[in-house]
Amino acid sequence: MTNSKSIDKSEVEKFSNMADQWWDTKGKFAPLHKFNPVRIKYIKERCIEHFAKKDGEMPLKGLNILDIGCGGGLLSEPLCRLGASMTSIDAGDKNIKIAATHAAQAGLKINYMCTSAEALATQDKRYDVVLNMEVIEHVADVTSFMKASCKLVKPGGMMIVATLNRTVKSYALAIIGAEYILRWLPKGTHSWEKFLKPSEIEAYLSDGGLNLQKIQGVSYNPLSNDWSLSSDINVNYMLLAVKPA
Repeated sequence: MTNSKSIDKSEVEKFSNMADQWWDTKGKFAPLHKFNPVRIKYIKERCIEHFAKKDGEMPLKGLNILDIGCGGGLLSEPLCRLGASMTSIDAGDKNIKIAATHAAQAGLKINYMCTSAEALATQDKRYDVVLNMEVIEHVADVTSFMKASCKLVKPGGMMIVATLNRTVKSYALAIIGAEYILRWLPKGTHSWEKFLKPSEIEAYLSDGGLNLQKIQGVSYNPLSNDWSLSSDINVNYMLLAVKPA
């Protein structure tokens, strides 16, 4: 386990204990597998739009993408297949080992590292795209984490942050509903108090020299058992921010 101000050791341990199930579509990460296609499509489309890429078999070719808090590589692998040069980091050594093994078995070249955003930011490498997907609500020091994350974005590059809003609706659906009633997630997966409002994340992005471009809601439809983009940002949402060139 790596050390930094933003690493919450209890959170790392929680996800490390479930690490063997990262690629089990019916295991404890089943909701994330269901959610994943929406995230991948959104990232792909925003990259194509921002970097004036052509949609095709390898639309992300030539882009260096950093996946912070990559877990078992559920986002990293599909983005690598779309042509991106992936660097994927996580504070949990077990997560990284499982992710690296799975990628190797799939014949994918992904630069997996057990490290933190703060440690990586002390190096010279900067990225076209930095992904903070469902990570910020699990860190110990949001200020330190976001400062480092923003630093890792190249001038002209962008960051996508995906997280949960701190609202009454998110408490009802993401905590009570998902963890206690539907049992999609193990109890204690999330702490509602650590959820962040879009305005709070925008302030961190602004302090880090990035300009907010777009806020996008993501909603679950229980009838179709599917996730989709929506105008509702009261539970799950994504923010797109750009660093001026």
